Amino acid sequence: MATIQECRTALDRLSDNLASADGDVRGAAALDRSLSCHITDLDETFSGRLAGGRIRVDGVTPGPPRSKAEIRLAMTGDDLVAMVAGELKFAKAWASGRVRLEAGFRDLLRLKSLL
Repeated sequence: MATIQECRTALDRLSDNLASADGDVRGAAALDRSLSCHITDLDETFSGRLAGGRIRVDGVTPGPPRSKAEIRLAMTGDDLVAMVAGELKFAKAWASGRVRLEAGFRDLLRLKSLL
């Protein structure tokens, strides 16, 4: 099972990947939205913002998200680490229910290039 530090490192790496992306991925990551990522097996939630093509983590709290972020993710720590490492494809994990993504309809359309 991934640790909270491994999950934080994976989110930082994902932020770096988004910042260096180009084309459709860069456009999708250019949103300015509140973001939460609930790590279900650790029952911890990272909260922050997706802005300027980067993920900024503002804090980690126990349990599910305390407030409703504009973009909400939920997954196990192992799945987060595997996706960022390229070992698990987001679209497959999302389609199988291993990853939950909730956002407004327009944001989902924009984020589809990340799938």
